[in-house]
Amino acid sequence: MDQLTKLQARRIALGAQGFTDRAHSAPSMRTLERTVQRTGVLQVDSVNVLQRAHYMPLYSRMGPYDVDLLRRAQSGTARRPRRLVEYWAHVQALMPVELWPLMRHRMEKYRAERGKWGFAATDPGLEPRVLAAVRDRGPVTARDLEEEFSTGPRSREHWGWNWSEARKVLDYLFLVGDVAVAGRTSQFEVVYDLTERVLPAAVLDAPTPTPQEAVTELVRRAARSHGVASGACLADYYRLRLQPAPGKASTKVAIDQLVEDGELVPVRVQGWKPQAYLHRDARLPRRVGARALLSPFDPVVWQRARAEALFDFFYRIEIYVPREQRLHGYYVLPFLLGDRLVGRVDLKADRAARALLVPGAFVEPGAPPETVEELAAELRRLAGWLGLDDVVVGRGSGASGDLLQALGEALER
Repeated sequence: MDQLTKLQARRIALGAQGFTDRAHSAPSMRTLERTVQRTGVLQVDSVNVLQRAHYMPLYSRMGPYDVDLLRRAQSGTARRPRRLVEYWAHVQALMPVELWPLMRHRMEKYRAERGKWGFAATDPGLEPRVLAAVRDRGPVTARDLEEEFSTGPRSREHWGWNWSEARKVLDYLFLVGDVAVAGRTSQFEVVYDLTERVLPAAVLDAPTPTPQEAVTELVRRAARSHGVASGACLADYYRLRLQPAPGKASTKVAIDQLVEDGELVPVRVQGWKPQAYLHRDARLPRRVGARALLSPFDPVVWQRARAEALFDFFYRIEIYVPREQRLHGYYVLPFLLGDRLVGRVDLKADRAARALLVPGAFVEPGAPPETVEELAAELRRLAGWLGLDDVVVGRGSGASGDLLQALGEALER
């Protein structure tokens, strides 16, 4: 194929993301591993108004699953080594441990730049001391070391970034690969340990590819996860440099190599201005029978321009928008039905009341008549997975109010 319709591109993309995989009667570790091979990474985010971000893409593809599977994949045992580890892969994300050697070029970049955030510990001598503390006492949180390595009151200069000196040093050591994330506490605090105590020996002993070899492999993986994608899409998946620069690895060089090797096929997609690339193993499903709520951090929608190009779906997360200026709500999930994004719904888990709250719901133009019934069914399923007893629909005005009323009636049936 040298030209795709938007519908074909959409189905290819959803198939590549795992939405046409055969369901397992009870999701197992094998199901989880298959799903992560599709998504490549699971973005991590601290917002917990519904469910942590890294749990949701698995649910969207696998259905209700035991979240202990993900905990086991992150921890490992003597018999089954750790499968997933956190790193700055897309942004902060869980990734398969075999990607660690591909990230070493990124670690060296952060080492040369002295971190990522534009601020560092005030005393450079803290680094060896903090690393020694991790070696002697790990695994540890920043809170465990905060008092010992505090040099005074925290700065309030950077809103949201008023980290302790211990946290600044630990984050730097994490970025450069000297320590790794061993897990998280129940309060979602990062637990750090020496990298050699977190990752399997086979991963640590794996050879380090050249920067361009690493970028080419990451572009290959991004292409598999996308199915069909522009150069910008391929670069964004693992946050790579798109254009060549003197002495730097680039996505463009990787794409050219993969095209030459026949792994990527240049295609045109209806309505897309940029050149697109189809992975040679991508399949065009005859149909997509999905019904899923997507996290704002799901790979299908995390690049908003791609979501709009594929689905004609304009989407922005409004967490940081003042309440009175929000169009759709605080934590709004797109609703995938078949091969279309047909609506969006604002959700909140009220754990104390054991209820899934629905403050707002919206349908897209041309949504099929069964959208409300299917959304109601999906909300019941989601509530059950989250351990919530009820789905409580709010009241709205205008079209949203009418939809909420119809959704409430559908839930009562």
